[in-house]
Amino acid sequence: MLTLSGEVERITFENEETGFRVVRVGSLEGEGARPGSVAVVGTFPAVGPGTRVRITGAFELDARHGEQLKAQVVVPIAPNTLEGLARYLASGVIPGVGLYFGRRIVDTFGLETLDVLDRTPQRLLEVVGIGTRRAQQIAEAWAKNRATSGVMMLLQSHGASPQLAARIVKHYGARAGSVIEEAPYKLALEVRGIGFKTADKLARSLGIAGDHPERVQAGVLHELEGLSAEGHTFAPLDGLVERAAEMLGVDDAHVRAGLDALWAAGRVVLENDRVFLAWLHRAEVELAGGLGRLTQERVEPLAHVGESLAAFERRAGLTLAPSQRHAIETAAAHRVTVITGGPGVGKTTIVRALVDALERAKLEVRLAAPTGRAAKRLSEASGREATTLHRLLEFDPRGMGFQRDTRNPIEADAVIVDEASMIDVLLAAALVQALPEHARLVVVGDADQLQSVGPGAFLRDLLASGTVASVRLNEIFRQAGASRIVLNAHRILHGEMPESAPADDPASDFFVVPTSDPARAADTLLRVVLERIPERFGFVPGREIQVLTPMHRGPVGTVALNERLQLALNAGGRPLVAGGGRLRIGDRVMQTRNDHQREVYNGDLGVITAVDDDSGVVRVSFEAREVEYEVPDLEALVLAYATSIHKSQGSEYPAVVVPFLTSHFVMLSRNLVYTAVTRARRLCVLVADPRALKIALGEVRREERQTGLVERLRRG
Repeated sequence: MLTLSGEVERITFENEETGFRVVRVGSLEGEGARPGSVAVVGTFPAVGPGTRVRITGAFELDARHGEQLKAQVVVPIAPNTLEGLARYLASGVIPGVGLYFGRRIVDTFGLETLDVLDRTPQRLLEVVGIGTRRAQQIAEAWAKNRATSGVMMLLQSHGASPQLAARIVKHYGARAGSVIEEAPYKLALEVRGIGFKTADKLARSLGIAGDHPERVQAGVLHELEGLSAEGHTFAPLDGLVERAAEMLGVDDAHVRAGLDALWAAGRVVLENDRVFLAWLHRAEVELAGGLGRLTQERVEPLAHVGESLAAFERRAGLTLAPSQRHAIETAAAHRVTVITGGPGVGKTTIVRALVDALERAKLEVRLAAPTGRAAKRLSEASGREATTLHRLLEFDPRGMGFQRDTRNPIEADAVIVDEASMIDVLLAAALVQALPEHARLVVVGDADQLQSVGPGAFLRDLLASGTVASVRLNEIFRQAGASRIVLNAHRILHGEMPESAPADDPASDFFVVPTSDPARAADTLLRVVLERIPERFGFVPGREIQVLTPMHRGPVGTVALNERLQLALNAGGRPLVAGGGRLRIGDRVMQTRNDHQREVYNGDLGVITAVDDDSGVVRVSFEAREVEYEVPDLEALVLAYATSIHKSQGSEYPAVVVPFLTSHFVMLSRNLVYTAVTRARRLCVLVADPRALKIALGEVRREERQTGLVERLRRG
């Protein structure tokens, strides 16, 4: 790391939202300085042309832009000449002060100008042409600028990254310094992207005691949020106290006192020795109440269902099986219906026939799914328009809420929702609250899939409650029965080993390649993806072949496999400087968090298509829709040649390759293998240790989640 000083010559790029900037700095001084000017890249406070700055950072060589100074800290320093002072004041550091007034101020106070602005700003009235109002505006703007710079320095001195410091300053402004010094745990509660551990690190560096009440409260919330990230909507009281006390290094009494304070503040809810985050409790109660309202109201059964189904059969050229008819008739007679079953059992045909029957009854039908990918599949399968649930509920990214609710319900007589295993309790509550009083709800999904990324177990809880009409489909239809993917998916559900086709069978769609050593398995997997599948089946690596894996770490984890696949498939792609060189133009990438502004959601896959060198904006194609990313937002993108099985929910790929090894022991379960296999549309290859498959098939680990929905539904 070097510490250099110089003068800002021009601003190449800056984003006020994130604080990321690229500036050209010349007249460099200090050990390690280069002659001429250099591009300084990083997250730091605004600095205008003419500003002298002290930079702590390191030189890096960019393949396209040449040598750059990647800054960790950029601090404005006082210019040492009268002309430099005038240009500094005119650089934008004080809005409304240009070179004219900058020179007048410097002419009046000389080299003492900055000291006057800091200590006696009322003296600005001595400057010819500056009245009381302008003097006050200049003084306030100068104070704000100094405070922001000071806070950035304070935060970075306590180990905060420039990006983190910028986020805190953006949230609190000039108050950031006092918040950090007086109540640092507020950061974990109030600033997006800052968790307990980050706030705790800052607080401990400031000397705050380990049993401080605010630390205990923040720690309890951290534990509850961690449990919600695992899918639970509540924690047993005693277990939470024990867990939080161990994590915080305090006794149980401190944790119980912290819980009482959080309850009094409305941040948690205590109910029958269960502790809920307040927002999760509210969602679960609203969901149960909304479903109770729907199921208790009478509904007129659809008339002439038999005639509608006969007409559908004639038009579609098929005959519905008794189980399919039963599912449709059940949905026609109830306000809320759940239809569940695995692959090949005819759920898509049921949806098509049901939509036909509802529309023949003059009902307005809306189709939706949790993700864009699932909605697109539903639309293609049904021949009707389908949308995401967020779009159906008209999500407002500015207010971070849905515009459709009890006061402004969805305009529909029936709503059919597919891929319901992906729906968490928050989204389910929003959907049910937005249904009109007369509407029907049909929930379709595979209850044996891995559960939603968010908290709750909506589909499984609905089925377990026994309070709504439900149909479970088990019959595999003849066409689907010809697929080894479908047959093996059902074998896996029954705990039976999947059957591999002979290695020389080009017509089969399911193969198991036995292997046990992790390093050898990784090599085998790459040969399968890069050579064997393309040569035999014609699928294109990086586009039609998706690698799914149980874990992120290890030789066959997402991290290592993505590095190797990127090198094999896109070594010539130009690295993105903004992405730290980890991403390249042409890379397959995945969005890792919901971005409602761009309408890109957690798990969406895209391809980096271009970068604007002047602005740093990166373009990514998602399903033929171009989305622009500014530099700091690239953190939400990861390589996706290989993804986790959990992230693949709701997706289908032409070909899927999945490693299962004994080193994945902590993750192995029947549901995990089942979910992975059912992601494949035309080809599935398992690179697997038979012992690992046996362990997984013997583990009926349904990721049991602690939720209160079943009890609430049964209580009515």
